[in-house]
Amino acid sequence: MTPQPLGPNRWEFDQDSWPDDDFVGVGADLAPETLIAAYATGLFPMPVEPGGPMGWWSPLRRGVLQLDRLRVTRSLRKSTNRFTTTIDTAFDEVVEACADPVRDGAWIDGQIGVAYGRLHALGWAHSVEVRNADGLLVGGLYGVAIGGLFAGESMFHRESDASKAALVALVEVLSDEYASQRLVDTQWQTPHLASLGVAEWPRDEYLAALSRVLDTPLPATWR
Repeated sequence: MTPQPLGPNRWEFDQDSWPDDDFVGVGADLAPETLIAAYATGLFPMPVEPGGPMGWWSPLRRGVLQLDRLRVTRSLRKSTNRFTTTIDTAFDEVVEACADPVRDGAWIDGQIGVAYGRLHALGWAHSVEVRNADGLLVGGLYGVAIGGLFAGESMFHRESDASKAALVALVEVLSDEYASQRLVDTQWQTPHLASLGVAEWPRDEYLAALSRVLDTPLPATWR
């Protein structure tokens, strides 16, 4: 679905005032225009604590995947062949699975789910679904696409390698003639993501790259 035009953002995200810390501040709202403006500035929302106020974050060390750095081992490629992947066929189910409170570090609450559901309906947020041979949803991810940026929000798996299969499928969608002008923002690097090729970039380096990729055309799937 082509992204729908949004109204003006009423908040200011002044990069010059950001502290030397991953946590930038609290406040604002989760309106579609606020979220898109925040991502385009280098911020993303996450509650400060479960049930607490909404925080805005810009890590000093950002997790970034350049498409040509994705590591797909022979065993991972074999695993991905067991699954069927789709794009934007079960967005709400993917978000719900990512929000499962049983998961370690679960942070997605009701207001996040509603906000990103709105973004999806407007063509700005997208999901990758991974299903097993029985057609069951066993993995996936979701995030926001703005030009050459895909801002990954969360991923999950219920079978081994299912979330990795989702990332592989995402990179395949993004790997067009503009692939060198795209990046996947993973917020923070984790050992799991590092094994797939995600690197840490200093905040300044990430923000500079972000400003260069925002005008890149979206992949054909989302135009």
